[in-house]
Amino acid sequence: MSFDRLIENIVKTQNPSVVGLDPKLEYVPEYIIEKKVKKYDKTLKAAAKAILEFNKEIIDEIHDICPAIKPQAAYYEMYGWEGVKTLQRTIEYAQSKGMFVMTDGKRNDIGATMEAYATAHLGFTDVCGESIPAFGADALTVNGYLGTDGIAPLLEKCKTYDKGIFVLVKTSNKSSGELQDLSLEDGRTVYAAMGDMCEKWGQEDMGRFGYSGVGAVIGATYPEQLSEMRRALPHTFFLVPGYGAQGGGAEGVAKGFDKNGLGAIVNSSRAVMCAYKKEECDPHDFAKAARREVIRMKEDIISFLPKIALP
Repeated sequence: MSFDRLIENIVKTQNPSVVGLDPKLEYVPEYIIEKKVKKYDKTLKAAAKAILEFNKEIIDEIHDICPAIKPQAAYYEMYGWEGVKTLQRTIEYAQSKGMFVMTDGKRNDIGATMEAYATAHLGFTDVCGESIPAFGADALTVNGYLGTDGIAPLLEKCKTYDKGIFVLVKTSNKSSGELQDLSLEDGRTVYAAMGDMCEKWGQEDMGRFGYSGVGAVIGATYPEQLSEMRRALPHTFFLVPGYGAQGGGAEGVAKGFDKNGLGAIVNSSRAVMCAYKKEECDPHDFAKAARREVIRMKEDIISFLPKIALP
């Protein structure tokens, strides 16, 4: 099961964090941009090539100490088809280094359209009898608020191709409570009902370490809800955004973990990519600065956890 591989990577690195590679051109050191512009002019291609080089250097520096990356699709789509090509190459490169890759796409649809999303990101596309992975990520973030019709096509791909999904449950943004905190007739909140659905959807795809292939996105900015969901969803692995810049702290995110220091992975994006700017170090050392930030984040989080170990 897909998340078994993620858990093994977490134990191997003793690091329950994931780096969000959500690059804007402004995050890339100027010397890389100038080199690509010189070759490709001021084009989307130059931007995409600069971002790919940026991503690869960060991956080279962190792959031995960080279990996963999480590229957000929108940051690549904004650079057109060249950017989307960079997304695919980033996924491929990270996997070649042994990293688990979760694409942050928050896809949401039903029927044939959701089948197409599932095929694109988690499956294989048929081309005249040849099966080819379009993006080939290990997991995908999805929006489950269309119900089972929007999730069922993904479940099939997860089981067939050893993939996973993270369903939005309690998101980290300030206005999430406008919908997610509402009470239903049975007394549950909307987010709790969605969490229960994740447990149900994952029943047929259980892994060796007690977690299913259906995970949940639960924000670090709501530590009490994170604790509530950890108790309520014993078989659901959590992706926890909102650490750092959005206000989530290590003591709070620790509420999302189990007694083995597992069950969740915490995301940090800009703090890692732009660590060289915060440090005000030589831009040529941007990747080493990213490594230092990954180590700092790791040490911060695990200081509140039990020893990370397989059950």
